[in-house]
Amino acid sequence: MDKNKKEPLIHITKRKAISKKHEWAIRLGSILIALVVCAIITTLTTHLNPISVYASMIDGSFGSERKVWALLKELSILLMVSVALAPAFKMKFWNLGGGGQVMAGVLATTTCMITLGDKLPNGALILLSLVAALFAGALWAFIPAFCKAKWNTNETLFTLMMNYVATQIVAYFIIIWESPKGSGKIGIVNQHTQAGWLPIIAGKQYLLPVLISIAVTIFMYIYLKYSKQGYELSVVGESQNTARYVGINVGKVIIRTLILCGLICGLTGWLLVAGTDHTMTTTIEAGRGFLGVMVAWLAHFNPIGMVLSGLLMVFMNRGGGEISTAFGLNKSFGDILTGVILFFVIGSEFFINYQVHFRKSHGKEAADV
Repeated sequence: MDKNKKEPLIHITKRKAISKKHEWAIRLGSILIALVVCAIITTLTTHLNPISVYASMIDGSFGSERKVWALLKELSILLMVSVALAPAFKMKFWNLGGGGQVMAGVLATTTCMITLGDKLPNGALILLSLVAALFAGALWAFIPAFCKAKWNTNETLFTLMMNYVATQIVAYFIIIWESPKGSGKIGIVNQHTQAGWLPIIAGKQYLLPVLISIAVTIFMYIYLKYSKQGYELSVVGESQNTARYVGINVGKVIIRTLILCGLICGLTGWLLVAGTDHTMTTTIEAGRGFLGVMVAWLAHFNPIGMVLSGLLMVFMNRGGGEISTAFGLNKSFGDILTGVILFFVIGSEFFINYQVHFRKSHGKEAADV
């Protein structure tokens, strides 16, 4: 070896293995560092006490029973979308169409509630709107899945396109059903009769959506970890050639998995209209289709882990809005703090997967990070 060749100051190697305790220590450490950085930014730019700002963020999410239920509602809807996207991404089918699949469910539910609200008993209307929403969401996912399995189309572009198509179809029907005419919105659907609205359980408006999201999350965890179908989509994600070699029908797995994703997204659209918002707008999905991708990725497509990553997202969003109100700051300031924290959380994944070595000096052992 050439002794004159200088060793680099820093070199990076992939970690062979790391314990779960070490993983979470790195993640929690990244969050603590992020909070310190956010405190510095807050002090320098607003001259506010960062402790007061953090206390306001906590109050915005957990300060009252009403705020807690509002947080749980947002978490439930986001969790549903994230769980729906997990199997496709684990299969390495880059489904960016969660938003469009939710909108398909929204449109199907609203159609049933408006056209059949005075023609069917409430129980039958709720059941019919659920079936319609499931079918619409599954259909919206089936189209790009079939094209991928049949002609190997680009699923990323295809599912993105389907988002815009769904939004424009919703916009078209909003104009048809707008009330009052010329308002560009349909208002609260069946506000006086509440036909098609989900029942309130134990006096809590959002309890049923929360329970449904818990059930779906548990189902998806079992499906991915213990079912034959979950194993097959994992094999397809690792290598389609290997999957074919062991006798797995790759096209069938792709279509089956995307139909499952669409069913859950359709269910989410049904919950938005029949359970929480009781209206239809072009923005009702509120970007959850893309945010759900980040939630699923941060949890490594583990549905139970998505509860924590989803809670972080919802907490930061509601906390950012609270500090804007409490301190008269622009809403963008809350988004800045959210971005900083997410940067460190996402960056922590690098140190979980890789190890940084510093050059040895004077016979001393190299420092590792």
